[in-house]
Amino acid sequence: MATSFSFNLAVAIPSTISKSTKPRKIQTAKIRCIGWDPEGILGAPKPGHIARLEFKRRLDKDSEAREAFERQVREEKERRRALRESRAIPNTTEELVEYFLDTEAQEIEFEIARLRPRLNEEFFSHLKLELGKLRFAVSKTQDMEDRVIELETLEKALQEGIEAYDKMQSELVTARKSLMKLLTSDDIKATLLDMVEQNELNRSLLTLLDENIATAYQGNQTQAADYMEKIRGAMLKYITV
Repeated sequence: MATSFSFNLAVAIPSTISKSTKPRKIQTAKIRCIGWDPEGILGAPKPGHIARLEFKRRLDKDSEAREAFERQVREEKERRRALRESRAIPNTTEELVEYFLDTEAQEIEFEIARLRPRLNEEFFSHLKLELGKLRFAVSKTQDMEDRVIELETLEKALQEGIEAYDKMQSELVTARKSLMKLLTSDDIKATLLDMVEQNELNRSLLTLLDENIATAYQGNQTQAADYMEKIRGAMLKYITV
């Protein structure tokens, strides 16, 4: 029988449009899944599984480095939490456009997730209408030209960010079901083989499992974390990461 324990199917969302002075500059939104830095606080890791293993090995051996890393993660989480709580959600579409233009790079994906229902056809119609007026204005100023660039970049960034967010949400729904299937299985190996046939083993499932392992350790659920570590090891025999 599978070991009984409680677990938290948590998901972190990652960031990227940069706040600016005039003119404001916007970067393309990207949603990342980072194994050893799930909050994306320290930025993108060096590519490759070996680099992640080396980072983890160094933290395991160097207690001071580990404490410094954990402290930096806590401080950045607190900074982001305070920043999020200080922001007032806009009421109108016009205010929402300015809100996204002024959002920090590392917070844009959080805001896409939080305000996803409002990023609808009405919002993008408003954006296109303003762009049309600016593009076809009889006399244009430099401020108007800058505004066009801002809005065009914002439109593209939000569309790409929404596409990535919606795709991730769809994958996570499947990943949650798959993880539940694994955690309640009486025969992990047989379940994994069945999931291989159904093409259910993927990076999203592994990321979700990693997050639950981290949550279990943080909650001092050592038995649960150890059990999920064993499942993770078995998964890696069938999945390429």
